Amino acid sequence: MIIQYIIHADFELPGIIEVWAKQNQYKECFCRPFAGESLPNPNDYDLLILMGGPQSPLNMVESPYLKDEISLIKKTIKACIPVLGFCLGAQLIGEALGARTERSPHKEVGVFPIELTEEGFEDPILKNLPEYLSVVHWHNDMPGITAEAKILATSEGCPRQIIRYSPLIYGFQCHPEPTKKNIEAMIYHCPNDLAPGKFVQSREELLNNDFISINKIMIQIMDNLVASTKCIEAINNH
Repeated sequence: MIIQYIIHADFELPGIIEVWAKQNQYKECFCRPFAGESLPNPNDYDLLILMGGPQSPLNMVESPYLKDEISLIKKTIKACIPVLGFCLGAQLIGEALGARTERSPHKEVGVFPIELTEEGFEDPILKNLPEYLSVVHWHNDMPGITAEAKILATSEGCPRQIIRYSPLIYGFQCHPEPTKKNIEAMIYHCPNDLAPGKFVQSREELLNNDFISINKIMIQIMDNLVASTKCIEAINNH
């Protein structure tokens, strides 16, 4: 399998997904549109993963390359290639499907629980996960919702934490993927994001969380995604 990552900041990387990919001997490709790198062709990868970043679809004038990314997402979905988006990446998936990004009811920065919905319990990529999951959050915005979308997980601070837009097209407003090292980098580069708030942890609180357990959730989701992809391929080949 070839995984194509779209990176929006050098300090916001795929984290434990990279470890998982290497363990499974998957090929990984990285594209940094913010640095002027050309976007890939959907024919060249089997899975598209869009990472988070400080940009916002609500202000594309400052980041015009996001419009090109939205076009890439549309082409990838049309080619029936699985897509995962985290934070900004989830919002861009919504944009590609015609759902405008919105402001979250609360800013969330820290590790807080999310709760699976009824649809979440039944979703194949969340198989074998508990009802409540502690994951990282780092956002002001949240993805838009299409008529076909299903909300799979919510939190007290944001009603749209995991969204299935269609089979194998998922948006994660939350972050199960960062390692502690990734979070240290985000704290270093975005210290102003830690200004006190109802759903904002201090630097010490944030770094004191159990990132190993959080990352195990991400690994389970990735394993489930691969299994789901194979099932869909088997059905389509019949």
